[in-house]
Amino acid sequence: MGFGILVLKSFILRNVFLFIRRYFTFFTFLLLQGVALWFLFSYNRFHRVKFLGIANEMTGRINSQYNKVEDYFNLKEENKRVHRLNDSLMNLLRGNFEKRDTSVVFVKDTMAYDTTGLYRRYFAKPATVVYNTVNSEKNYIQINRGSNQGIRDNSGVISSDGTVVGVVVNVSPNFSQVLSLLHVQSRLVVSLKKSGESGTIEWDGKDPRILILKRMPKTVTINKGDSIVTSGNNTLIFPKGLLVGTVAEIRVDNASGTYMLKINTATNFYSLQQVHVIENIEKEEQTVLLEDTKNKMDQTLKSPR
Repeated sequence: MGFGILVLKSFILRNVFLFIRRYFTFFTFLLLQGVALWFLFSYNRFHRVKFLGIANEMTGRINSQYNKVEDYFNLKEENKRVHRLNDSLMNLLRGNFEKRDTSVVFVKDTMAYDTTGLYRRYFAKPATVVYNTVNSEKNYIQINRGSNQGIRDNSGVISSDGTVVGVVVNVSPNFSQVLSLLHVQSRLVVSLKKSGESGTIEWDGKDPRILILKRMPKTVTINKGDSIVTSGNNTLIFPKGLLVGTVAEIRVDNASGTYMLKINTATNFYSLQQVHVIENIEKEEQTVLLEDTKNKMDQTLKSPR
């Protein structure tokens, strides 16, 4: 085996020497040309300046291409940094705060309730999409946050730019399943931003870019491009005024005598990566009150008069 390696090395060296011998004149020309250029650029100011300008231009272009490649491989980390920034900004949105009605509250002293009169009602928690479908009739989104991170059922989910995505329907310790707006059983009460009229938005299982808004009164003036936002009837899950989509087509539903609108989704479900889970801080109080009211009314109806 040692003899074979020796023969191989001899063969390689022989070919190298033959290559140098064959192109000796060309290599000598390149060497002399390099020396000539060195003298030219070293002892001639004009040529030296031109050379440095061209060198800087080439270096700049190479560095630009290198930075593009480097930026591509750093997109994941940059995306996380931007998402964290969006998360902090999301929690400062005015829609997350409401003003207490203190008109009938007994004041114990002269101190104001709050310098701004506002209190936090919603809090946004960042999450990353780990699974998402758009081509099924019943599409779900899975995110990497669960009960260990404080996520609960029936929490609203929005994209990183604040548009509506869906609602959490199931939670495990470290993951949550989200009912996407692109689900044939999804229903969301929304309103026309400019006038406030409400309707119900759903998906017909066809185009992932189009939602259907039903039961919008014909007395309402609607134009293409009008914004559709979350309604005040959904404040248990979503803050009022979050963008759901824009009007793409207006039709009349003869069966109900109301408008049926095609809505372009504000969220791009094809490229969904980062989301925020909306926590209603007062949700438990609202839910307890609702259940208590139902039980109270049931008992009232059952009791003899």
